[in-house]
Amino acid sequence: MQKLLYSLFAIVLLFSCKTVKDVSLPIATPTDQDLTEETVDVSTIKGHIYYLASDEMAGRNTPSPELNIAARYLATSMMRYGVKPVPGLEEYFQPVPMKKITPPQSGTISFAAEQMDYKKDFILLKGADIDTEAEVLFLNRGTAEDFAGTDVTGKIVVVIAGYEGQDNPQQWFFSGDEKQKLAKEKGATALIELYSSVQLPWNFLTGYFTRPQTVVDDSKGEAFPYIWLNAANPDAIAKLKAGNGLKAQLKVEGITEEVLKTYNVVGMVEGTDPVLKNEYIIYSAHYDHVGIGRADAKGDTIYNGARDNAVGSVTVLSAAENLAKYPTKRSAIFIFFTGEEKGLLGSAYYADNPAIPLDKVVYCFNSDNGGYNDTSRATIIGLTRTGAQPLIEKACMAFGLDAAEDAAPEEGLFDRSDNVNFAKKGVPAPTFSLGFTAFDDEINKYYHQPGDEPATLDYAYLTKFFKAYVYSCRLIGNTNTSVFWNEGDKYYDAGKGLYGEMKE
Repeated sequence: MQKLLYSLFAIVLLFSCKTVKDVSLPIATPTDQDLTEETVDVSTIKGHIYYLASDEMAGRNTPSPELNIAARYLATSMMRYGVKPVPGLEEYFQPVPMKKITPPQSGTISFAAEQMDYKKDFILLKGADIDTEAEVLFLNRGTAEDFAGTDVTGKIVVVIAGYEGQDNPQQWFFSGDEKQKLAKEKGATALIELYSSVQLPWNFLTGYFTRPQTVVDDSKGEAFPYIWLNAANPDAIAKLKAGNGLKAQLKVEGITEEVLKTYNVVGMVEGTDPVLKNEYIIYSAHYDHVGIGRADAKGDTIYNGARDNAVGSVTVLSAAENLAKYPTKRSAIFIFFTGEEKGLLGSAYYADNPAIPLDKVVYCFNSDNGGYNDTSRATIIGLTRTGAQPLIEKACMAFGLDAAEDAAPEEGLFDRSDNVNFAKKGVPAPTFSLGFTAFDDEINKYYHQPGDEPATLDYAYLTKFFKAYVYSCRLIGNTNTSVFWNEGDKYYDAGKGLYGEMKE
């Protein structure tokens, strides 16, 4: 009987094992959200931020030895993650030629018994020493239509600063670049913009623009004089506007230049889809800050730049770690820009000298920050302007955050970060930022202040924020839907021109 029981037990056991072996249990395929959770953790986030925003990095000024150390840290971090250098670049570095310009020692603009003096009445935004006399021509706002059909060869072009409807002087820097380019291409001798603003008083401008400036070393454009003239003297301004063959003597002297070395840090991960891997997405942030400056009430002189922009840099590092381990269908380019605080210099240089042609880049997902006052949201500057909006909203929601559009449009933030240099070329390019509802005291407490240090950050919030960004990257990298500009956006036509077709 005992043998029979053992035999029956063996038969049942054999049958049970065979049954289990033959049954194919479904294995769940990990989602993009699952893969995001695999790599993003608070310890890694803190380690990166505490290094990049440490006192030893001395505020990562452009240029500085500490900024180059930060560049090496970003490059070796990508190397460790398995991100590859981009073919054509040495290791992970794109040299960005820059120079430090010491402003003029003196200068005058003289016309019709009027004399305007450097600093007091005008500042030189771009240009070299000059001593010339030429006819003055007033062209209203200096739009392409204002220039059309007008011979400006050899003349000093005078225009009103900004375009119609632009009330924020910070936007005038970018419109001024467009006017300067037009004036130079059409053969003008110089461009003078008439400046009048209560938002940025003249004494603020002179304090800033009469200090040494760091610029991209572009011998093709920097020598052309671009001037802001204080419009406080109505009689003198009326004479300039009237023209009527008026000639002006423009003299500026004492400018010196120093050549600098600084770098964009660039890496890439090839996509997995045989077709879509030929489309690239840029994930970007600037890694510089403002260095050492005036002491705060505690005597601290180091502007650590934890929020601006160690957080943004580590956001992109987190995406690099994740996509190197779990690539998306589309290829990824990770770029850390130098010189953002000096005028978006590194991104401007890259956009003009891309390692991968921009018509192969379908999206740029930038990350930049001034600070936060709402930990329930991520603020995406330009969220509603591209087809990626539902993907970004989904990613934020997955980690308990609301995806919010720019809450301070009056600040012109979309056009004040590195993303705009890609947008102007036609590449859809929003910026993923920490949550804010206004530029209030909580933001200004840390924005470009020595107190912006790693220990002041909310890392529980940052972990959700980083996961939302990485998940967004994965969704955009894998989507089959369009992430192009929404029709009617001011960069929509530039996008059509870049890609040669409507991205719908």
